[in-house]
Amino acid sequence: MQDPHSAHAKSPSRNPAGGSSGPGFPDDATGKSIGQYLIDRLQDYGVYDLFGIPGDYVLTFYSQLEQSPIRTIGCTREDCAGFAADAYARLNGMGAVCVTYGVGGLSTCNSIAGAYAEKSPVVLISGSPGMNERAGNPLLHHKIRDFRTQYEVFEKLCVAGSELHDPVTAFNEIDRVLDAAARFKRPVYLELPRDMVDVIPHISHGFRPIPPQSDATALAEAAGEAATLLASAEKPVVLAGVEIQRFGLQDQLLTLLEQSKIPVASTLLGKSVVRETHPLYVGLYEGALGDDAVTEFVEDSDCVLLLGAFMTDINLGIYTANLDADRCIYATSEELRIHHHHYHGVVLEDFLRELIQRISKLKCNSSSRRVLPAVRAALSGENTEPWRARPKTPISITRMYARLNEQLDDDTIVIADIGDALFGATELTVPGRGDFLSPAYYTSMGFSIPAALGAQIARPEQRVVAIVGDGAFQMTGMEMSSLLRYGCTPIIIVLDNHGYGTERILHPGQWEYNEIHPWRYSKLPEVLGGGVGYEVRTEEEFEQALVAAWADDKQLSLLQVHLPDDDSSVALRRLASRLGQRVRAE
Repeated sequence: MQDPHSAHAKSPSRNPAGGSSGPGFPDDATGKSIGQYLIDRLQDYGVYDLFGIPGDYVLTFYSQLEQSPIRTIGCTREDCAGFAADAYARLNGMGAVCVTYGVGGLSTCNSIAGAYAEKSPVVLISGSPGMNERAGNPLLHHKIRDFRTQYEVFEKLCVAGSELHDPVTAFNEIDRVLDAAARFKRPVYLELPRDMVDVIPHISHGFRPIPPQSDATALAEAAGEAATLLASAEKPVVLAGVEIQRFGLQDQLLTLLEQSKIPVASTLLGKSVVRETHPLYVGLYEGALGDDAVTEFVEDSDCVLLLGAFMTDINLGIYTANLDADRCIYATSEELRIHHHHYHGVVLEDFLRELIQRISKLKCNSSSRRVLPAVRAALSGENTEPWRARPKTPISITRMYARLNEQLDDDTIVIADIGDALFGATELTVPGRGDFLSPAYYTSMGFSIPAALGAQIARPEQRVVAIVGDGAFQMTGMEMSSLLRYGCTPIIIVLDNHGYGTERILHPGQWEYNEIHPWRYSKLPEVLGGGVGYEVRTEEEFEQALVAAWADDKQLSLLQVHLPDDDSSVALRRLASRLGQRVRAE
């Protein structure tokens, strides 16, 4: 079994997520094949691990990968490879997945769609039939409608794409597409015909990216207006979203907070974008779905600075958020709006930098007077007694998260699947920064186990805790095989309530479609030939299993936690009361 801590021994360097210093671009590509140039450019962006499944249309490129510093991580399914690359990209700054044509490429549609929705820069590389095989439009295997069908599908799911069928333009197209992934933090698509992999273009080539630049006048006016509003506000607050992490702006955000002493909340998708133990952090803002004290704190503010926050239905508590546009400064990579003033041509990073400079010259009115302890206590359970297992008491979702919360440390990455794996995890206080991963906007089930693979490969020195419902686990849980193959040692917590618990809450009734076949999840490590499983029914058993799993960092641990069918977190019950009305109305 391979030691994941030595996984990057051949990697000369690694880039942090969202780093803006820029890769070291080659001056000359003379003598390189198209496949070799693509491999070199991936490394320039810090990609030293690539996820996927080989197939005949991509085997030549896979052979080149095997001879390169990039390590290929084999997965059990193409959609799992996409989820793994997504998690890797969120932590590393960019990720990549490589599959064959048709059956491979189209199997990644769901995971690539999720990466687009949540701004994760994943490079999807697909092999395809050779150009010399296409004469006469033959019925080649894996072909769907015509040879461009797959490309046209991914035009809708990616921010940029290219077919690398022309040696004269191939290098430029690789540069353009990878630059788009880095610039917009969204997935991109490259299709590589198998007879083009070894082709050496007889052209000189060099690439220098042109970074996006702000309109100087618009930037100055926007930052000046925002700084004046914040400085004069009696009760300002910052609402931080996921783009702060995607664009590597956490340090700048902290500088702004600590200079101004303005308190900060985060959205669910942006959970852990700010260290949740920071003294200015007040909690998750989720409209009516969230903690009442946090909701009141944010909505009572007279100036709300939304930085990199997506206003999705989940982030807004199924549109129960009460944020008055007259009191909001809304800044993302795609839009800048201050009250009802729209500014165009302003880069988010530039806006934040200019805002910091202006805030430092102004004295914020009275943001430091806002009392935070009551809010933090309501959120994180401060001033409460330590968790104690109650003898012979069945474990509940709330009690389980309360105990897990005590175990988390700065080196823990928490991955939450959809359902109460996510909504219950809102009760966790993640001490690290950027170390909570979940598809909290696109909400695709089955993300967590393959994401654990991507996270462990990206950060082999950190402990990964993946929380997943039994329904989601049955979709992609066999990616545990890859976790074992590559020596990964996550703790996997399976919430076993015999089916789709979230849907039971959203649409009450004895519906058979919410039931699934029971598995003996704790026995799967034995079946797959590695790791250890624990079966948990009581609080005492959960305590014993968690302590044992945490102490055992040499192998994968799986905790099968039996929960009552009707058990749910407070956050899920709140969600059900709002979203359930719409579900039943339909």
